Amino acid sequence: MMTRTCAFLGGTAMWLVGGVAEAQELNALVWCDHTDDALIKPFEEEFGVTVNVREYEGTGAALALLEQSRPGDWDVLVIDGIDVFRAVESGLMAPLPEDDLPVADFFPEIVMAENNTLDGVTYAVTEKFGYNTISYNSEAVDPADMQDLSMVWSDKYAGRISIYDYYLPVMGLAALAEGVNTADVDAASLETISPVLTQMRSSAASVAGVVAAQTALATGEVDIVVGGGEWLTAVLAEEQPELTWTIPDQGAVRWTQSIGVLADSEQPDLALEFVKYIVSPEGQARLATSSCFWGMPANAAAGDILTDDQRAVLRWDEQEDYLARTQLYPAPDTDLDIEMQDLWLDKLSQ
Repeated sequence: MMTRTCAFLGGTAMWLVGGVAEAQELNALVWCDHTDDALIKPFEEEFGVTVNVREYEGTGAALALLEQSRPGDWDVLVIDGIDVFRAVESGLMAPLPEDDLPVADFFPEIVMAENNTLDGVTYAVTEKFGYNTISYNSEAVDPADMQDLSMVWSDKYAGRISIYDYYLPVMGLAALAEGVNTADVDAASLETISPVLTQMRSSAASVAGVVAAQTALATGEVDIVVGGGEWLTAVLAEEQPELTWTIPDQGAVRWTQSIGVLADSEQPDLALEFVKYIVSPEGQARLATSSCFWGMPANAAAGDILTDDQRAVLRWDEQEDYLARTQLYPAPDTDLDIEMQDLWLDKLSQ
């Protein structure tokens, strides 16, 4: 984890505190793409505030950190779209005024009201999405093989793949390879998924996090990353165009991330302004091309701000097809989630 703090004191008057120009701070739990100065500085300069961001990995880690923190320590939370309900059911999220959110400009499939709202109340808004699929070196493997998931982790490529170390998307890919929709993954499905995970691990050189998997592909240590996607290779595209990604014939898993205001925030108005900035066309374009990882902006209006080259790297014109051929992460309940994690540890930690 890391914490980044930058202060800019020459911004606009602090109307958020009755017009009195006082330095304020906003504390946000985020994914690494929100730690980019290019994203954070414009907001800090506009409002004359300090944004403190703390990076985390995995919803469980964020919820544990919030549980250990004092009320009011945190103002904004970025969270996996399928996990918003966990934060809402825990009473962590504040309602958001729908009229302040430009969801009419979003890709329709990415609004995900069923995830971001409860009983008609909006608690979060989708901010970014992309795909956990197959990244590969097009000069080192047969691209045709990458269209068939069973070929990706077959003996043909033994020792040449890395597996992204996150159980939900990778187990989702394993399910799709066996014809099981991610929404239908249940305890019985794990018997189907188990041998696929065994085959994956036997062919893998490593099970790695974001940076390690990206480095392994970039240096040629591996030629394929299972669970990769545009988020893994887009930042490498200019220098290593041979590193690319595809949606296999069986489909792939779609990730989304949402952002919302924490119920105990002591700066709720400022926190809402930050959310509004992040989902504005300008904020979305900066978030989409963050130096940590690229991804598609939820707000399609960001396409008017991105350059032609950036749109090409993100494959903007192919999103309609990709959205139709991909499925959301499995969304297990507590008991199934424990079973899935146990299976992951058993198969992937060998």
